[in-house]
Amino acid sequence: MTPVTSLSTDVREVVIVCGNRRVRGNLTIPDKPRGVVGFAHGSGSGRFSPRNQHVAEILQSRGLATLLMDLLEEDEAENRDCVFEIPRLVDRLEAAGDWLSRENDLQGLPLGYFGASTGAAAALAAAARRPQQVRAVVSRGGRPDLVWDLLPRITVPTLLIVGGADDLVLELNRDSFDRLHGPRELVVIPNATHLFPEPGALDQVARLAGNWFLTHFGVHPQAEERLDQPQLRL
Repeated sequence: MTPVTSLSTDVREVVIVCGNRRVRGNLTIPDKPRGVVGFAHGSGSGRFSPRNQHVAEILQSRGLATLLMDLLEEDEAENRDCVFEIPRLVDRLEAAGDWLSRENDLQGLPLGYFGASTGAAAALAAAARRPQQVRAVVSRGGRPDLVWDLLPRITVPTLLIVGGADDLVLELNRDSFDRLHGPRELVVIPNATHLFPEPGALDQVARLAGNWFLTHFGVHPQAEERLDQPQLRL
């Protein structure tokens, strides 16, 4: 992964109340933010995921505030059933979205979600339930099939990013793509596997995500921010 020099000026550890549970997160706000992106981690991962931290740093360098959060508390993360309980993740994500909308420094900014694996399913479900609140969704190696029945209700601009060598997830994303409504795109990064550990793969994910969010937040990406790596698009 390419090192990123953060342009952030405000980094906070936050706690968001959701029922009788607490969502802990790291909120980073760059100078003059152009939008805010909430991260929905998958498979029991959380705010300290090095992959999502790297993506978040690149988004921050492009003027996007980010919230990396633990959608599950420690005891829940150890229970595999909770990891795949999408409604639980959606409730936490919606609580975080409502909290972000009330933050003084972020009021009025467009909101997007970046989801990975099961977290992508939660992000899509939240977008289906709150289309007026969520402006864009990006899925990295996600499992949109886990919210199969909701997919036709999703009108929020949705970008699905999958590794070309992640065969099963790629097939699931292709099937799910056909059920989505509204602006949508499926980008396949050749030879990348599920976690995108290959050199440059995660950087491509971050640049694609940044372009998608900025475009659908109403900020046209600069020419120098375009990708110079191959992808396959649908």
